[in-house]
Amino acid sequence: MKPYLFFILSACLLKAGAQNADFDRQFKELVEAEKKANASKIAPAPFTTICDYDVSYYRCEWQADPAVNFIKGEVTTYFKPLAPNFDSIQFNLSSSLTVDSIKYHGSSLSFNHVNDVITAVLLSTIPVAAMDSISVFYQGVPPYTGFGAFMQSTHSGAPIIWTLSEPYGSSDWWPCKNSLTDKADSIDVIVTAPIGNRVGSNGLLVSETTSGPNKIFHWKHRYPIATYLICFAVTNYAKYSNWVPYAGDTLEVLNYVYPEDSASAVAQTPDIVPSLQLYDTLFGVYPFQKEKYGHAEMGWGGAMEHQSMTFTTSFGHEILVHELGHQWFGDKVTCGRWEDIWLNEGFATYLSGLTYEHMFNGYWWMPFKSGRINDVTSQPGGSVWCNDTTDVNRIFDSRLSYNKGAMILHQLRWVIGDSAFFAALNNYLNDPNLAYKFAHTSDLKQHFETSSGQNLTWYFNDWYTGEGFPSYQITWGQTGSSVDLTVNQTQSIGTASFFKLPLPIKFKNQTQDTIIRFNNTFSGQTYTVTIPFTIDSVILDPDYWLITRNNTVTSSVNENELAGQISVFPNPVHDKLQIALSKPFADLSLNLMDVSGRTIKEVKANNLRHLMIDTGDISKGMYFIQFRSENTTATKKLIIQ
Repeated sequence: MKPYLFFILSACLLKAGAQNADFDRQFKELVEAEKKANASKIAPAPFTTICDYDVSYYRCEWQADPAVNFIKGEVTTYFKPLAPNFDSIQFNLSSSLTVDSIKYHGSSLSFNHVNDVITAVLLSTIPVAAMDSISVFYQGVPPYTGFGAFMQSTHSGAPIIWTLSEPYGSSDWWPCKNSLTDKADSIDVIVTAPIGNRVGSNGLLVSETTSGPNKIFHWKHRYPIATYLICFAVTNYAKYSNWVPYAGDTLEVLNYVYPEDSASAVAQTPDIVPSLQLYDTLFGVYPFQKEKYGHAEMGWGGAMEHQSMTFTTSFGHEILVHELGHQWFGDKVTCGRWEDIWLNEGFATYLSGLTYEHMFNGYWWMPFKSGRINDVTSQPGGSVWCNDTTDVNRIFDSRLSYNKGAMILHQLRWVIGDSAFFAALNNYLNDPNLAYKFAHTSDLKQHFETSSGQNLTWYFNDWYTGEGFPSYQITWGQTGSSVDLTVNQTQSIGTASFFKLPLPIKFKNQTQDTIIRFNNTFSGQTYTVTIPFTIDSVILDPDYWLITRNNTVTSSVNENELAGQISVFPNPVHDKLQIALSKPFADLSLNLMDVSGRTIKEVKANNLRHLMIDTGDISKGMYFIQFRSENTTATKKLIIQ
């Protein structure tokens, strides 16, 4: 760990804390926008998945005037055949666009363009693994269905074009191999736009060249990149940078924002500095450190984690750190199929939570956890595994793909411990078979098992593919220093089996407390533990590790010798409770508790034979009175009407 990374000036803390007051609103805006943005981009049926070659490099040369909804370009693809007899090549491209020509070593190829797929016939067969290249020249108006992959709009009267392609929208505006199985090793993005505009894209801006009334912007990105993460945006951006210090180095965060929003953006984007340092400490160096990170403003609610340059509409903490987290989980390691979308979205959601744990004095950490758990358990069923990849609302389900995905990570952190948890994630990110490539949940599971030394099939069966959550009914009683507990469990849906989990249970009184971990393997399990102080409350999961709801904690009726010497009447009671004792006790105290074990009233009854308690100000319901004398306790049930 690098402790210097977490130093934040008090003024910045207060400002950022104020921004976080609406993190739930920001999160909901983010998810809803991602749903809408992807509504037209789920793979149409049929969608041709191209598998017979490997993309090594794209050189994308585009002409784009932000005032005109139109694109013209030349895309050169360097590729290696994966199968013998490779005599033709295919690209995904919307049939709304016109292919002018396809060039191969200077020669024009014959081709057809049908059902959003280009098929070009090569002049000869290319051997397996032999590097070759081909260029597609095209133009047209990309399709628009309300939330297209290629958007032309205005802001304060200024025109803008931006792209958003996750995950199949790329072929709406450029010819590519549109898949979640193949990353290009590198790209160049070269965009010609009218003077007065700036172009933002992936990687480093290596040149700006004036050409008549236009400027040519050349971006170079030398990291593997999934097709849907390739992007550009063009408008009259204002430009400024934040700088993230590392040990002996710095990283530029390049910001392209609307001139009318620059004052507010400048005040908010510095929040990214400690967040990026935190992620660097927890998960290794920012994956694209040799180039940059950045933001480019665009025109719909939410944001998109384009590799090395997030496109966003606002600069609140929740949005910025969610998209930043994707640079590790989603961009460096990308989900290899829609079923595993949580490997992108669940992780980014949890990483935003880690900023609340480590920053702002931890103030927002408990609200983050409780809010996410409450959302997950607001409905009885639903799995993290996406079982319907044709439904955009299911894929981008905030309760399941985002929040439940995040909280099954948090819960697993409790199960296996911090050391194994963070070791697994770092090993996952650096696995040579996964880093800058694609992953499935089984890959992540393997790393968790290796780091923890445990078989976690049960956990992923219960919490990844499984549905529902447990509710616990805990009863307890104390005799001297011995505490007995019984833990029962019910499930939110009838098809769910017993949820095996270690339970954190807190025992406390007004001055002392301790948390004990109980390995709960069946309903009705009993435990006896030694607690060296008299308990007045028992609390299940005080730190919100578990996905659970509707729990009850009650103290058991203990009719021991002390209880036999105490009479409580009337019972039920309305407003005046009478307590009579057969003899006075030198150190008797009484705790009136609700069914959760929380103390409502505490009364001292030293050397008394009779006392009266006013219950008129207490809500109707069932309560317990715990009597304590020396090391002996007794509990009686009470009904207040």
